[in-house]
Amino acid sequence: MRFKTSLRAGQILTNNELMKEFSVANSGGMRKSNKNNVLVIISDHTKGLYDDKYYGNELHYTGMGLEGDQELNYRQNKTLAESNKNGVDVHLFEVFKAKEYIYIVVW
Repeated sequence: MRFKTSLRAGQILTNNELMKEFSVANSGGMRKSNKNNVLVIISDHTKGLYDDKYYGNELHYTGMGLEGDQELNYRQNKTLAESNKNGVDVHLFEVFKAKEYIYIVVW
């Protein structure tokens, strides 16, 4: 069963609202909720920590890990990589202004 949200594309949430809506942790770019079977992805363009980029309509998201090559079998990278077959809904947010999480899409 899919997680139901009333969020619409373009809607802006605070971090507290995001945490409450999805039952996820208060920090991190990949936040998993086992309770709701969702993975919240946050592409934060304000911090410069990762270099997520769009190529056409496709977001190239960096994933988890700060050193060396990214590993697809590492924690939530694996959850995201297998999301089309593991039943986890993925919700994408982007941040262009500190503390404003813009809801983009669910897949």
